[in-house]
Amino acid sequence: MNRVQHLAWAKKRALEYLPGDPGQAVASMLSDLRKYEGEDNPWDGDFLMFIGTDGIQKAQRDDVAGVRSWINGFN
Repeated sequence: MNRVQHLAWAKKRALEYLPGDPGQAVASMLSDLRKYEGEDNPWDGDFLMFIGTDGIQKAQRDDVAGVRSWINGFN
């Protein structure tokens, strides 16, 4: 699976948790991005920790639209 395919898979899985569980949607996205092992991996641990904070804050506010936008914003 290449990076584009992996990203599409991660987004699809994460979006399945919405609207019911935005926190799990964020956790799923972060977890799945960490699983990519290609040499072209732009999602290292520091980046995910930084960007994950925004997703977590949206989830804590139960901002389903914000979490959806956060997930779809990865490229």
